[in-house]
Amino acid sequence: MKRSLSIAALTAASVLVLSACGGSGGDDGNGAEGFQPVSGGKLTLCSDIPYEPFEFTDENNETVGFDIDLAKKLSERLDLELDVVTTGFEAIESGSALDTAQCDLALSGMSITEERATKFDFSHKYLLDNLGLMVTKDSGIKSLDELKDKEVGAQQATTGESYAKDAGAKVVQFEDSGLLTQAITSGQIDAAVANLSTIYAATQASDKLELAEDYDTDEALGAGFKKGNTELADEFNTMLGEMFEDGSYDKLVEEWFGEVADAAKVPEDQRGS
Repeated sequence: MKRSLSIAALTAASVLVLSACGGSGGDDGNGAEGFQPVSGGKLTLCSDIPYEPFEFTDENNETVGFDIDLAKKLSERLDLELDVVTTGFEAIESGSALDTAQCDLALSGMSITEERATKFDFSHKYLLDNLGLMVTKDSGIKSLDELKDKEVGAQQATTGESYAKDAGAKVVQFEDSGLLTQAITSGQIDAAVANLSTIYAATQASDKLELAEDYDTDEALGAGFKKGNTELADEFNTMLGEMFEDGSYDKLVEEWFGEVADAAKVPEDQRGS
C-alpha cells in the first residue's frame, strides 16, 4: 500500500533489514534490553490513520487494524502501554517522525524500498501487497491504459502515486485512503490506484466500487525504526518469527484481509528476510 515498486532487486545490505536475533525483552521487564522508549512506560507508534485494514478507527472510536494488532502484541511483549500517534505518511516515509522522536516505530502499510532504507531501518517483511486499479462499477473502465487524459487518484507519497504517474495518468493526490475512497465514490476522480488490501476494504464497504485490474509490483511491507535502534527492531523480528512458527501470523492475516489473505501472506521461503 503506501509504497514502492519491485523489491526483488534489493539486496539484504541495501534494504538494511535487521536480523531477528534479539532477545525477548530486558531483565527489567520493561522492554528489550538497551531499548529506551521516547516516552517512558509507553511504546509509541506512528501510523497514518485511516488506512483500512491496516489502521483505522472503528464504530466504537477505537484504533484497530492489522498493523495495530502487531503493535499491541509488541507492546505486551515489552510490558509497555501502546500509544498510537496519527502521523502523516510523508513524515513516516521520510524518516522525520522517527528522527525527531515522535515515536519508537512506524507501522503504516509501508513498502520496503531502497530509498526509504537510507533514511531508517526496516524490519523483516511482514506482508506482501501489490497494486490495483479501483473504479466505480458503472464507469466501464477496465484498464489504466484508458485513463491517459483522466484524473486518477492516489495517496500522496505512495507507490500507487508513482505507478499511476509512470503510466501517464493525471494524478490527483489525497492525504489518506479514506479521502481517496470518498473521492472516487463521489465522482471527484475517475479511478484510483492503491494497494489490493485497501481496495478490498473499500469494495467491502461500498457496493459501488470494484477492482478493475491488478499489477504484480512485488511489494513487501515492513516496520520502520530509527537508524541504530537495533534493540527494538530485533525484538519485532523475533516476535514476528514466533508468529510465523505458531500459526498466529496466518490467523491474523486471514482475519484482516479476507479473500486476499493468501496473496498477502509472506511465503514460507521468504519469512525471516
